Amino acid sequence: MTARIFRCCISFGISLQCRSIPPSLIIAEGTVRLSLGQELRQEQRQVLAQRMIQSMEILQLTLLQLEQRIDQELEQNPVLELVADSGSESDPFPEFDHAGNEDAGTESGILRKQEIEPEIKFAKSEMDGISTEEFSVADDFANNYSDTIDEAPVRSQNWLEAQEDRRNDIFSNIPAPGETLQSHLEEQLGWFDISGNLREMTLRIINNLDQCGYFPYELSDFLGEDASEEDLKLAEEALSLVRRLEPAGVGGRNLQDCLLLQIDPQSPHARILRLLIQSHLGNISLNRVPIIARETGVHVEHIQEAVAELRHFNPRPGAGFGTTASAAVIPDVVVEKIDTGKYSVHLENGRSTQLRISQYYQDMLKKKQETSKETRNYIRQNIGSAKWLLDAIEQRRMTLLKVAQAIVDHQTDFFDKGLHALKPLKMQQIADTVGIHITTVSRACEEKWMTSPQGIFPLRRFFIGGLETSDSSEEDVAYDVVRLKLQEIIDGEDKENPLSDDAIVDILNQQEGIQIARRTIAKYRRLMNIPSSRGRKQW
Repeated sequence: MTARIFRCCISFGISLQCRSIPPSLIIAEGTVRLSLGQELRQEQRQVLAQRMIQSMEILQLTLLQLEQRIDQELEQNPVLELVADSGSESDPFPEFDHAGNEDAGTESGILRKQEIEPEIKFAKSEMDGISTEEFSVADDFANNYSDTIDEAPVRSQNWLEAQEDRRNDIFSNIPAPGETLQSHLEEQLGWFDISGNLREMTLRIINNLDQCGYFPYELSDFLGEDASEEDLKLAEEALSLVRRLEPAGVGGRNLQDCLLLQIDPQSPHARILRLLIQSHLGNISLNRVPIIARETGVHVEHIQEAVAELRHFNPRPGAGFGTTASAAVIPDVVVEKIDTGKYSVHLENGRSTQLRISQYYQDMLKKKQETSKETRNYIRQNIGSAKWLLDAIEQRRMTLLKVAQAIVDHQTDFFDKGLHALKPLKMQQIADTVGIHITTVSRACEEKWMTSPQGIFPLRRFFIGGLETSDSSEEDVAYDVVRLKLQEIIDGEDKENPLSDDAIVDILNQQEGIQIARRTIAKYRRLMNIPSSRGRKQW
């Protein structure tokens, strides 16, 4: 078996390294010389230390994620603590001053005797039923399991209440789930006085509506092969009831059916709307008004009025339900204009500046006679982890501050004049300015937001490419500025004779000095949901 394996290896040119091989191993097809020895090899590898990995992870966190990471570290690492407000954490017993006077527990600062005596009597009555054996059991437990008892400083009542209030605030700020289409329709169904069978069938149809609010089934297929004529009539009545509910158009089988359900019978264009929806939706999307007028015999002006009313219809009446509200943005960077006219940057640090290493555990580490070796090693390990975390948070703060300030210095005109003054910017430029790697800039800007006099923007919003101008002395123009100018040109054009893409290219080149291709204009139009010149033409 061994000879067969070596034969296959030699035929395919595979090199084997063995630790211990008999020296007299000979194979029929050839002789293999095996030796055991040492080999010196020089390699260059890049190994990331755990501390470096932690720094990169902390740098990439947003302010909210950093708060969650701090809570996680506080639960796992006992040597970490938060610097509380004065009178709560520094003094575990704020009701008493250090002189022993009772000045914070009551309004007068002195506890009255009649308030204390009932408590003392109650305590004595409770103590009378406890034997000395129970006290000895407690003493033995404290002596035998002293290592497992947490001897950390007792938290004050104010500190505990503050933590509880903070947790309650978190739960109270969680947005409630949005109303679904089904619940909205079921609520309206309660307004109708109908039989139980009809109500059950109506609820069955409501629960089978798709996300757009359509009911894309034939009733015979929906009920099944065993459905009777009475069941079909009941389903038709239930479907008719669903279509009377709000929003208008719900319960339609397709787009045409949905739009037809939204026609107001009292509208002067009801007949034209029904004709357009049934036969000319494709021509309407392409703005082929003359073709519609020729095929229907309706005047162009009446068609345009009907199309204007049709644009107010909702093609997906159920799409607005069940959507969760957008999450609130918590900016990490704040930009403010100072007296000198420049812009200053500072960070929202949250609770990261309140994090510290407990002095209690540092003192325990110094008391070698009173603390066991295992306990000191445990404390020393946790203090090391805590220092790594604090260093990573500080490094995140400094890196993010430098990157944000470099961005603001480059985009000063944007903060003064608005989006028209946005300049092209690459991450490599910020990396060269700050003196860090481009990947560090990318991590620092990941999901971070900046609040400024111009509004709230993600940091990545300021990194944008640009187009060259005909004047070499001027800077390149950012892509967003080109889109703004494109929108302005289209808004100011003659709608009866709209500009083609080639005409827009000539205007940008002659008036703005922007060199751009026609296909780029077409791409920007599609991104901005702007139709072509035919689609923009008003007949």
